[in-house]
Amino acid sequence: MKMIAAYLLAVLGGNTSPTADDVRNILESVGAEADEEKLDFLLTELKDKDITEVIAAGREKFASVPSGGGAIAVGAPAAAAGGAAPAEEAKKEEKVEEKEESDDDMGFSLFD
Repeated sequence: MKMIAAYLLAVLGGNTSPTADDVRNILESVGAEADEEKLDFLLTELKDKDITEVIAAGREKFASVPSGGGAIAVGAPAAAAGGAAPAEEAKKEEKVEEKEESDDDMGFSLFD
């Protein structure tokens, strides 16, 4: 990820085709090291490609990926198990409020 970020920073800086040295210099400026094998792979994959087109193609691929369905189903039982106690506390608070409201009527009701 850091190499992709460094590559994109170089492109944003005006260098439409960053080299390995450009990416390495950006990473070294923040104290990060570049994995040469991964850097070579990145540059090989992006060689002679417009970065905006690569990003657009990636967005199209992500659009077809389902999102949220599995995570919600997995998270729901955990939330239900852990969320039971706060729900009970909320019910107790509501009951307390109802008692306070009944004290406001001074012991009699208009409908008795």
